[in-house]
Amino acid sequence: MTSTARISPQQLDADIDTFRALTGMADYKAHNPDFSLASAEGALNALNQAETALTLAEAALATARSNALLARAEFHRIILGVKDEAMVIYGADSDQIAALGLKKKSERNRPRRVTKPVASS
Repeated sequence: MTSTARISPQQLDADIDTFRALTGMADYKAHNPDFSLASAEGALNALNQAETALTLAEAALATARSNALLARAEFHRIILGVKDEAMVIYGADSDQIAALGLKKKSERNRPRRVTKPVASS
């Protein structure tokens, strides 16, 4: 029976303790070969290999995430510099500035003075 049910860390520790106790039983002879000492040793070795692979994969994922974050930050820094350079080269009211997603100087709303109504008493 193959089950994907999660085994708690406490249960896994208890299972490993049971295996260790089993290795000390010289007269243990399973009727079902699936539950023999050799089968348990093979399962423990497979578990250790799977846990090692998981640890390595998690480390690789963390490294990949970190590299992606650094690459995003570097790309963003360069794009900000490109916008600044384009502003210097083409001017604040050019079509090239608009093509880069910036507002032309002439398209900006000018601040308007708001007059407050006089409060009557």
